[in-house]
Amino acid sequence: MPDSDKLPDWNVQSKAISHCGAGCTLGDIAAEWLVLATSLTLAGKALYADFALDFAFAWVLGVVFQYFTIVPMRGIGRLRGIWAAVKADTLSIVAFQIGLFFGMWLYQEIIFSPGLPKTTAAYWMMMQLSMVLGFFTAWPVNAWLVRAGWKERM
Repeated sequence: MPDSDKLPDWNVQSKAISHCGAGCTLGDIAAEWLVLATSLTLAGKALYADFALDFAFAWVLGVVFQYFTIVPMRGIGRLRGIWAAVKADTLSIVAFQIGLFFGMWLYQEIIFSPGLPKTTAAYWMMMQLSMVLGFFTAWPVNAWLVRAGWKERM
């Protein structure tokens, strides 16, 4: 493994964002299908249910992923590991989801109003583009989290 202290900042930061993005992506995929399968809505809109469940699932998975990174790298116990994971990933996930949700809102409410069906390739392509937007909205937060030592240099 390359020495993370010798890697350029953009490399370290993009890995930190991708680590967060992995939890976000898996959580979002599971939540999207759950909303579809249950016809769940909030305030009469499936999109708002998507936002709520996407965030909840992404946060849980992101914290779990972060826990299994931080604990072995820092050699800390369970409770300190859970707190460190929550601290490391909460702001990152919020920033990622802001970009993702803006993209989702844009293509579901503005560009393709009244929205694309979740069973189409176009929907999932637009989700991927929204996740790329989330990657970039999470960049400044992750850069700060790495500099502050809340996230590990990878």
